[in-house]
Order: sequence, then C-alpha cells, then structure tokens
Amino acid sequence: MQKIRFPQGFTWGVAASAYQIEGAWNEDGKGPCIWDTFCHMPGKIVNGETGDVAIDHYHRYKEDVALIAGMDLPAYRFSIAWSRVMPEGSGTVNQKGLDFYDRLVDELLKRKIEPYACLYHFDLPQALQDRGGWPERQTAQAFADYARIVSERLSDRVRTIITHNEPWVTAAAGYFSGEHAPGIKDPVATFKAMHHLLLSHGLAAEAIRASAKKPVKVGIVLNLNPIHPLTDSKRDRDAARRMDTVLNRSILEPLLLGTTPVQEFAIGKMLSSSLIKPGDMEKIRTLDFLGVNYYCRTVAKFDPKFPVVAAAQVHPEGNEYSGMWEIYPEGLYEILMRVWNDYLRKVPQAPILMVTENGVPVPDGLDFDGRVRDERRIRYLRNHLYQVWRAIQDGALVQGYFHWSFMDNFEWALGYGQRFGLVYVDFQTMKRTVKDSGRWFAEAVRDNGFALEGG
Repeated sequence: MQKIRFPQGFTWGVAASAYQIEGAWNEDGKGPCIWDTFCHMPGKIVNGETGDVAIDHYHRYKEDVALIAGMDLPAYRFSIAWSRVMPEGSGTVNQKGLDFYDRLVDELLKRKIEPYACLYHFDLPQALQDRGGWPERQTAQAFADYARIVSERLSDRVRTIITHNEPWVTAAAGYFSGEHAPGIKDPVATFKAMHHLLLSHGLAAEAIRASAKKPVKVGIVLNLNPIHPLTDSKRDRDAARRMDTVLNRSILEPLLLGTTPVQEFAIGKMLSSSLIKPGDMEKIRTLDFLGVNYYCRTVAKFDPKFPVVAAAQVHPEGNEYSGMWEIYPEGLYEILMRVWNDYLRKVPQAPILMVTENGVPVPDGLDFDGRVRDERRIRYLRNHLYQVWRAIQDGALVQGYFHWSFMDNFEWALGYGQRFGLVYVDFQTMKRTVKDSGRWFAEAVRDNGFALEGG
C-alpha cells in the first residue's frame, strides 16, 4: 500500500465563514448585511431558511475551537463580518464586534491554532449596498478603511490577512445571475463590481501594511476552474476559451500580471476606459498569499443565447456528482499547475500558494450508534489530496490545504440542505459530532500524509 507524505512545514487547516456559522445576526450592535436582507426576502433561499442563527458559532466559538484543537488541526481560516465591526460599513466602529474576533483569535492561539483571517466573504453591509454596493468606487475605499481598523486590532497576533474570498462569485452571483445577495441581474454592474472588488483588495493591502503592528502577509482567495470544451469542435473550443477568460484570466491577470483581458469583450471594452483609473492596476497587483478554492471543472459548449461569452456549462453524463456539481479530482491538479506555470513562475517573489477551500456536499447523517459514516467524503478527500501531492511533485510550490468546511453550515441560497462539514451539526439542538471523514482528515494531518488506498 503506497503512502504519500507532504513536505515538512505543509499547512493543514479547515475553513468557515462568518455568515454561514455565526448567527447572532442582530446582536451586540451588529448591523444588517446584504445576506440578512436577502434571506428575509420570500423565495430567495430554499425552504425560506436564513442565517439568523446558523450554527450559533457566535455563542459557541470556544466549543468549536476546542473541536478544532481536539482534531489536532494546526490552522483555521475564518471570516470577519464587516457589519459586525462597522454596522454602517463606514464611520462608527462597533467595539463589541471587534471584541468578538479578539476573543476568537486569543482562543485559537491558546490552543496553538494559527488564525487566517478573511475580511470579506460575501456579506457587504446593507448600508453600503443602499449606496450602490460594489459597482460604486466609494465601496472600495470604505473596504480599505475597514481593513485598517481590523489590522490595527488583530495584526499583533494574526500573521495572514485575506482581503476577499472569491471576488468573482461576489460579482457574478450577486450582480449578474442574482442567485446571491444582493440579487441584481445587470452585466454592467457586474463588470463594475469586479473591478472595484479587485481595487479594494489593493487599497486594503496598503492600509493593512501601513497599520500592521507586526509583519503581515496579505492575500486573496480565488475560485478557479479548469475549463474543458464539450467537443473538439472549433465552436466549443472557442466557447471554452471565452469562458476561461471570464472565470479565470479576468481575475488572475490583474492580480498577478497587472493587466486585464476584459477588453476582449464588447462590454468590457466599452466600460474599461471610464472604469479603470490611472494607477488602479498597479494598486491591484499586490499579493503575499494566493489561495485557490477548487470544487469542480467547467465543461463548456457554444451557446449563443448566453450574453457576453456565448457559452454554456454542461454536465457530462455518466460521471460522479455531489449534491451540487461534478466530482472531478484531476481538475485540482490541472488548476494548480496552470496557476504555477502560467503565472507564479513568472512573478518575482511569487506569493505563497495554498488550497484554501476544497470539499464536497454529500448526504450524510447520524447512524443508530451516533456515528456519521461518510465514506464518499473520505474518498473525495483522499483523491483530491493526491492531486495536490501530484502538483507538488511536478514543481508547484503548494504550501497548504484547508478543507471546506469544518462544520455543516448555511450554504447560501441552498439553505441547510447541503452538508460540507467534517463535523455533523444537528441544526435543531446544535450538537456537534465529528464524522468519520473528520477522523480520517485528523489522522492525515498527524501523519502529514496518508495511504492512497484503504484505511
């Protein structure tokens, strides 16, 4: 039986986000965010569910940190709720909100768990959305002010601060498809939001470094997908190329090369001259840390009905699927090698590269004996971690892996039906139970590797 080992010093962790776990949506001075508003709009969330309580992490954080420590997990990536720190998104600071993250960081460090703090995970303060949200340039400056406030409080103990989680999803799902908060469907707003999200990363990085009490690595987390054409026809290959430009290049190139491919599309060409101000691209291109979130590949075919890209995603028959998408482990190797070979190898002082989210929603539940036997998730973990190891063997300096998610939680527009966690949560009683996958992952972390088959 072959056993593989990861490099010495490889970072292992788990991830979560504020709105999906904290609850306490209107406690201790917290202001409303766009997801508080969106979830209370009829028909937006499966079964009308909300994150009002979520899994009550706000009140149970010590119990949850103890669970992380009990599994010997060395790192925890969490997000900070902007509207908990600044209820209006700018101006007044809510000290009780900052105090919560102060306590969380102290609890993590007490348990010898490295905190990775993310400033934004989809939850824009509603007050800023009321003033136009991410399509407005002023939101980027407000974000930098918020970043400075968090840095001043936490940078003496937090060594890595992530500006954004998946800015592409923020722009596309929030302003193009409308599936996520704030639920807008406007291609022009989408392009504007994307640029201001990237700009806000650069402005925030400046603010963090200027205010940090100790050296801090500043980075960003991106959702990236390898794009495969459905067939070898020129129309499908061109469709895949256009989709790759929108999904991957449009966000990688500004951050790593200081360029943008948006002019390749008519709407981008129309907007870019007025949207991108002198100096913007230089500000955007700043990274100490690059996180890759991977869940699935995208298979594309030509479809003229779809605006901008004239391409549609298809789901090949006969392959394995989770509750949300195709399971395709090889895609993680593909995207890591692409990021390494096409970008990071060409960048002086390349940022640290880690997998910051990877996980699967599959049906699981408590058996008669109180155990959760989620064998599909164990197989998923083993197969995807093998692809990370392959990428390392082939020269990509991948330095860490964070599983999504630590616990079952609120899965955005899909409510509570999709369980990603290594820890099972009874959403009625809030009881936490470590799944078999959690025990498997903890053992892999302790061994810094695992057996490819069996066990």
